[in-house]
Amino acid sequence: MRLGIFGGTFDPPHLGHLILAAEARYQLALDRILWVLTPDPPHKLGKYISPLSQRLGLVRAALADAEHIVLSTVDIDRPAPHYALDTVRAIRTSYPSAALFYIMGGDSFRDLPNWHQPLDFLAATDGVGVMRRPGDDIDIAPLEDRLPGLATKTCFLDAPLLEIASRDIRERIIAGAPFRYYLPDAVYRYIVTHHLYRRSKA
Repeated sequence: MRLGIFGGTFDPPHLGHLILAAEARYQLALDRILWVLTPDPPHKLGKYISPLSQRLGLVRAALADAEHIVLSTVDIDRPAPHYALDTVRAIRTSYPSAALFYIMGGDSFRDLPNWHQPLDFLAATDGVGVMRRPGDDIDIAPLEDRLPGLATKTCFLDAPLLEIASRDIRERIIAGAPFRYYLPDAVYRYIVTHHLYRRSKA
């Protein structure tokens, strides 16, 4: 089995997230994507994040009819801090014979040497899928110098140019601007029904 690990705060999950997950599954020939909702990511300490219960409801709505993309509570079920290395190791325990591919964006990839125990993280994965936007050239040589073996484990994924960000959606809701078509139907309905983000500190 080939599994993708797609983590984030998803505040809220939007169409860009789903498209990127689908592209990763297709381009890496994955059997399944594990959508990991992270309660308290270490790199966002001090930043406002919506309550976990709210984000969990939104993710469940987003994935209600998603094919081959399933919610993983691996980070929710263990105490913080939620480092990617520990997430991969926990998933490895549940799927000992699976090939695990960690999916990330280009910005995260460039910052990989600064992650928590990056060499151990790299060793724990079978591959790293990097979402590369059109025209986004990433020089892997200096990263390989700091993380030997990175190049052989990296697969660059071509992703559609989707200028959608969760923060922008939150700000649009606060401003009363249109936001309907940035989101899956179920997520949009969930936000409207529960009056979310109206007083967000986005």
